[in-house]
Amino acid sequence: MAMRKKIHLTGKDLAGMVQLLPGDIGQYVIIPGTPDRLAALVKKIQNPMKNFSFMEHTMYTGDYEGMKITAINGGMFSANTAITTEIVCNVEAKNLIRLGSCGALREDIKVGDLILATGSIRGEGVTPYYVDEEFETLPDKKITEALMKAANKLGVKIHQGKVWSTDALLRETKELVEAKAEEGAIAVDMVTSTLLTIAQTYNVKAASILAVSDNVMTGEMGFTNPAYYIAQTTMINVALEAVKILEGK
Repeated sequence: MAMRKKIHLTGKDLAGMVQLLPGDIGQYVIIPGTPDRLAALVKKIQNPMKNFSFMEHTMYTGDYEGMKITAINGGMFSANTAITTEIVCNVEAKNLIRLGSCGALREDIKVGDLILATGSIRGEGVTPYYVDEEFETLPDKKITEALMKAANKLGVKIHQGKVWSTDALLRETKELVEAKAEEGAIAVDMVTSTLLTIAQTYNVKAASILAVSDNVMTGEMGFTNPAYYIAQTTMINVALEAVKILEGK
């Protein structure tokens, strides 16, 4: 009888391609979206060692106040985020913290504020291949609470609410945005739902914290606003403080 041929890659295959094994990474994986945000994070980690470079993604593992921390730029879009999330989940990552950016869906949320996802509205094209429409995408409660405590400890303004994730950045019509806001979304990004959903399917704890880059409701654009870039540094500090809280430090 002919053997059935394998017709698709798996997350384990991807981990093998980059020669990453369980034990190579820390218990906490912090996942900024962009390479520049990754570089800022790595500067705060002692003795960072490069695990791999694959396509546009690079992973480092080092120490932070006696804790083993891994950092990887996980991707700016749902498709490449799926790849990196599969890799870390398949090498037995325990805790994932996404550091992203977003557009605010409430007029009172300013550029430079931080948003902590309490849930996600899935609007991208990746997660339908993982879960059905009834699946509820949620962050890990313990990590989310630690991020909130860390923000409060550092005196950082943070908003909590659902994040709508979409692939179609240029099709965020007024009608669609208002509909998602009515569903409870306070921000829109392109990643949160993918990372949280895939992590849930692997029973890996994950949370998402985002810096506000613009306000969809008011039309305010903040990519040249110093407040946005300050918020990215602040977000890194909040994530590292949250890890200390989770470790009882």
